[in-house]
Amino acid sequence: MDIREIQNLIKFVAKSGATEVKLEMDDFKITIKTTEAGAKRGILFSTLSGGSTDATYDATSSRTKYSGTSRTKYSGSKAPAEDNSKYITIKSPMIGTLYRKPAPDKAPFVEVGATISKGDPVCVIEAMKLFNEIESEVSGKIVKILVDDMSPVEFDQPLFLVDPS
Repeated sequence: MDIREIQNLIKFVAKSGATEVKLEMDDFKITIKTTEAGAKRGILFSTLSGGSTDATYDATSSRTKYSGTSRTKYSGSKAPAEDNSKYITIKSPMIGTLYRKPAPDKAPFVEVGATISKGDPVCVIEAMKLFNEIESEVSGKIVKILVDDMSPVEFDQPLFLVDPS
């Protein structure tokens, strides 16, 4: 089971209204617990073969860290549609915490006005203590950064606007 399947399972459980779902397969076990309102509260992932590797992801704290501006940007309040229609959106391929820098003492991967090529790293997303470098799938110029450094991001959340011309 890959990360996208797990993310889809979490979304399904949150929408279903179930408070707890356990899935056990040959080599791993996943427990998803939600609040009564359907908000994600936590995930326990265990590998059953070999040792017992447990990792816990607490989404409740991530949800409370959203500032009003970050949440508004994701929910669709933005500049007029004709201005953004010519831009390509780079979206988050996973849930996690976005970091705009490769390390705390380094410069950000990209800034507004930076020219990027296909395959250039634009940010890092941490998910369950794994740091995943996110590469651009398009070439162009960064016109807007939609997420602040060290902010929680959702799957498919817009991160950057790129002018491909």
